[in-house]
Amino acid sequence: MRLLHTSDWHLGRSLHRVSMLAAQSAFLDHLIDTVRTHAVDAVLVAGDVYDRAVPPLSAVELFDRALHRLAEAGVPTVMISGNHDSARRLGVGAGLIDRAGIHLRTDPAGCATPVLLTDAQGEVALYGLPYLEPALVKDEFATEKAHHEAVLGAAMDRVRADLATRPATTRSVVLAHAFVAGGEPSDSERDITVGGVSAVPAGIFHGVDYVALGHLHGCQTITERVRYSGSPLAYSFSEANHRKTLWLIDLGPGGGIAAERIDCPVPRPLARIRGTLDGLLADPALARHRDSFVEATLTDPVRPDEPMARLTERFPYTLSLVLEPERPEGDPDRSYAQRLRGRGDQQIAEDFVAHVRGGSGPDARERTVLREAFDGVRVDGAVREGDGR
Repeated sequence: MRLLHTSDWHLGRSLHRVSMLAAQSAFLDHLIDTVRTHAVDAVLVAGDVYDRAVPPLSAVELFDRALHRLAEAGVPTVMISGNHDSARRLGVGAGLIDRAGIHLRTDPAGCATPVLLTDAQGEVALYGLPYLEPALVKDEFATEKAHHEAVLGAAMDRVRADLATRPATTRSVVLAHAFVAGGEPSDSERDITVGGVSAVPAGIFHGVDYVALGHLHGCQTITERVRYSGSPLAYSFSEANHRKTLWLIDLGPGGGIAAERIDCPVPRPLARIRGTLDGLLADPALARHRDSFVEATLTDPVRPDEPMARLTERFPYTLSLVLEPERPEGDPDRSYAQRLRGRGDQQIAEDFVAHVRGGSGPDARERTVLREAFDGVRVDGAVREGDGR
């Protein structure tokens, strides 16, 4: 059975206030063409269909057209909600849409009810695990701790229990939206850290023939059977070096895997350039970036006059200007942003406590209080987005 694995469309998202709607539409054209050209048997969409819980109308219309085209192509599609989606909104009408071969899996309680497809080698069971926010689903899965590993592990136990009731020749596929250990994040994924931990081990998916992951935006192979497709478009300059692709997966008899990457169309390449303003304007090697979206980091010790206007004369699609005067590590004039680079919210808070106490950082109890506060704010935000409040 031939599967096309994609995720993280983020319909409605922009890049530094530049609309990506036309590029997203072109990607969906490419997706349909790939389905037909490569005789795909099923499409897997591993979450983050939209960029936010309440997407703009233009994004909803684009999604609606995509569903109609997939249904017209006669190719079954299994789709889960991600941490950016509102599971309730995405799942509206799922029962009706199911009849058209579009299977929306947004309810955690239904994670062990597979979509069953058949080929010459027998049945393939496709299980959709929507993004599982630990604090919101721990009661559903009766877990003692509100951790990603606990709730995802409980969901996978249900999947394996259902799979055990099926013929031994049944092959299995799981769609999940999670941060799996070994994956490489970028700047454009929303933080899903809970209790100081965001990653789950790849072994949590043992016993499954293929795992189609979403959440991380770079195409990655965690193991032969556990893969991220990545986002089809770059949504931050940290993705400038990503090769944006789809996974074409052939699931053979006995669960054998053959994988091929299918390149996605690139609307405009991304480039990160760094140096003094005069250097960037004069360097002949940078001429290749004239038609790229550009993030320029200026290292001039003093802010130059009209830097953006001067940059856009040479690089018309400059979207981001970063000022990072090069100074020694111990220089007190180093910017606040430079001092905080690479530190998470928890570490910044702990450093602040140490600063106001004259170097004495928080103890274990205080670190727990801080962590619970950050987790509470994040979960409350997720609930408010999901309810539209």
